[in-house]
Amino acid sequence: METPRIHPETIEEVKQRVDIVEIISEYVVLKKRGKDLLGLCPFHDEKSPSFSVNQSKQLYYCFGCGAGGNAIKFLMELGKQSFSEVVLDLARRYQIPLKTLDPQQRQELQKQLSLKEQLYEIIAVATNFYQHALNQSQGEIAANYLKEKRHLKAEIIQEFLLGYAPSGWETLYRYLVDQKRYPVALVEQAGLIKARQNGDGYYDQFRDRLMIPILDIQGRIIGFGSRTLGNDEPKYLNSPETLLFDKGQTLFALSQARQAIIKADQAIVVEGYFDAIALHEQGIKNVVASLGTAFSQKQLKQLLRYTESKQVIFNFDADQAGKKATQRAISEISELVYSGQVNLKILNLPQGKDADEFLKSSNNATQIYQELLLKAPLWLDWQIQQLLVEHDLKQADQFKAIAQKMLKLLQQLEDNNQKTHYLRYCAEILAQGDSRLIPLQVNNLVTQLKKPQTRSTKNQTILSSSERNLLEEAEELLLLIYLYCPHHQQEIRDILEEKDIVFSLSHHRYLWQIIHQNSSNSKDLLSQVQNQLLSEPEKSKQLEHFLHLSETKQEDIFRAQVRLKEAIAALERVSWEKYRRHCLQQWQSINAQEQPELYQYYSNEFYQAGQHIKELDELRINQAENVT
Repeated sequence: METPRIHPETIEEVKQRVDIVEIISEYVVLKKRGKDLLGLCPFHDEKSPSFSVNQSKQLYYCFGCGAGGNAIKFLMELGKQSFSEVVLDLARRYQIPLKTLDPQQRQELQKQLSLKEQLYEIIAVATNFYQHALNQSQGEIAANYLKEKRHLKAEIIQEFLLGYAPSGWETLYRYLVDQKRYPVALVEQAGLIKARQNGDGYYDQFRDRLMIPILDIQGRIIGFGSRTLGNDEPKYLNSPETLLFDKGQTLFALSQARQAIIKADQAIVVEGYFDAIALHEQGIKNVVASLGTAFSQKQLKQLLRYTESKQVIFNFDADQAGKKATQRAISEISELVYSGQVNLKILNLPQGKDADEFLKSSNNATQIYQELLLKAPLWLDWQIQQLLVEHDLKQADQFKAIAQKMLKLLQQLEDNNQKTHYLRYCAEILAQGDSRLIPLQVNNLVTQLKKPQTRSTKNQTILSSSERNLLEEAEELLLLIYLYCPHHQQEIRDILEEKDIVFSLSHHRYLWQIIHQNSSNSKDLLSQVQNQLLSEPEKSKQLEHFLHLSETKQEDIFRAQVRLKEAIAALERVSWEKYRRHCLQQWQSINAQEQPELYQYYSNEFYQAGQHIKELDELRINQAENVT
């Protein structure tokens, strides 16, 4: 369907309803600086923030690259979308009635929007069904579990809309399809039923389980978490991915916790649904829970929108599995952690308890929990202390191992003041109480830090020489086509955005930055880029071949359409290979007995990445044959 002509009334309502801080915070970590908010510009590479957002004026401006405008302009530039496409997306997001200048287009749009609305309705009806079942005789065991085992009051059970899925194979199916007459295809799309393998009908996704609705930030139910009441595995089971529910981007209880996070200027992240519910019941409401998968950057950025000081506290289980989960979460968000864009703290409760257990341990447990929150150490203090657990610095081999691990942590810190502080802190630990040895240990650490860093293949995704050659050739080809074939420029920008591809090699990033700075005049782009490269010969040594094309490069440009597809496939292949190695590393580090869902998740991701690589290799071979 072609992009519709939107009625001016819809455009005006979108402009009035949209909050630029809310929109930009999904892509950029913003911190308060005076009247404005500041962050790293998403339109060019930078290490010092120069991207400013003014909430009162609803405008953004980058002092580094000059990008600026309102929320609609930001999304247009970032997603390379048209004005109409962005306004339509925002209207859907803020549930603004759509008006277009073409009645036929209006009908088609309403049809697209109605699918989501129908899924919301079906899930809401299912929630009511589960709540009703909890209060019937069939739900007695589940109700007793909540009241006697979890000690939850009726008010909190109602607040979190808890329910019970009956044990029958087709109980919900019969209710929604036979009684309520919802189309079976829609009920399946909502993640509530599954087709039998033999093709003979459907069965309920959740059976004999305690049901925990998961809401989006607008407070709409989008899926469920569930806990078995018997010995079924897995103990906890989430809804499958649907049009409404993406567990990698969703946080349990965020809609209930949002205002409390803003007020406390702090977000607490726990592992389990009942940890979050128990804390909310005790009046500690700035709490959310992850959904069984590794805590991601997208989830973190959601939280950071609501805390001005960017303070987040991880309170995962204090047993070995919980500590591993904490380490894994830090690893997943390392880019924001090591660059200091999040003020991250770690809380491990005494005796290895989770939050729910701890709150039940004594009459004044809630007060003690709040006191422990105030004392929660910064993430790096916690990580350093974890290095010392069950190790003896007096043993030479253990001393060496701990010192090396401390170095790896220090090497990743970007802030010099922070690095200086932790150099001294680590030196004091290594000095083992002898103050005369502290300067010596500081010098040893500084000397080691100045050495060229050798990256461990265990913790880093290092490119092989063949992958680097493939990457360099593909990036070079993409840039050549962009510079010398203007009719392909929009196509390349769209592909880069759609497939989330960035230039990995520094000299190619530098050239792309120059291209971006001069992109306002596409007709003279090549000459402007040539002039800038010639004016900065020191920076441009690795890019001279872009100005003087060899016969082979001219041939590449002549066959631009075919070579472009080959280059994109090569870049995707390298990206998928890096992701596959990351999944393998995570998969091998997880205990399948302790975290079966996470173990299975990385197993599936590893094999799916391999399948993508195989398909891309076949595509590249076909394109190469077309070239020859």
